[in-house]
Amino acid sequence: MRKVPRELFVPPEYRHEAYDDHPIPIGFGQTISQPYIVAFMTEVLRIEPGNRVLEIGVGCGYQSAVLAEVASEVYGVEIIEPLAARASDTLASLGYRSVTIRVGDGNRGWPEHAPYDRVLVAAAARSIPQALVDQLRDEGIMAIPVGEFDQDLHILRKRGGSLETIETLGVRFVPLVKGDEGSRG
Repeated sequence: MRKVPRELFVPPEYRHEAYDDHPIPIGFGQTISQPYIVAFMTEVLRIEPGNRVLEIGVGCGYQSAVLAEVASEVYGVEIIEPLAARASDTLASLGYRSVTIRVGDGNRGWPEHAPYDRVLVAAAARSIPQALVDQLRDEGIMAIPVGEFDQDLHILRKRGGSLETIETLGVRFVPLVKGDEGSRG
């Protein structure tokens, strides 16, 4: 995380808060997660060199950059086009060539590049989208917040087609919504 200049991913008016341990607004009703959560989610995924990671809810691209420091390939999905464009521009300007971002519904994942060794979801789902489970490689790990108001971050391992819980943590994320609802995904 020390290699990634967090201040370049937040709006100029919040750069003085870039390293404070709380979420920061990034526009469109979205936030950049607090540094603790970014570090925690990255660590619990146990990413190894050579891993392909799917990130849902790219937002400003900060988590994408952190993932790119440890993974070989990062594929990110963001439903809000201006955020996806800004994240892509910031990542490109910083030389992150192993990150590819597209606009789309995160509930559907990105099947063209599956299977993924790791899946990180940075928005709360009401339930775990089956498409993301299907795109996770057997023995792969997923981190996903689940719930509406009361949310738990589930760290899951796929074994033989089913998910087993490794760990949970109480969290608060913006909601993961379907593409036709016009918000984060």
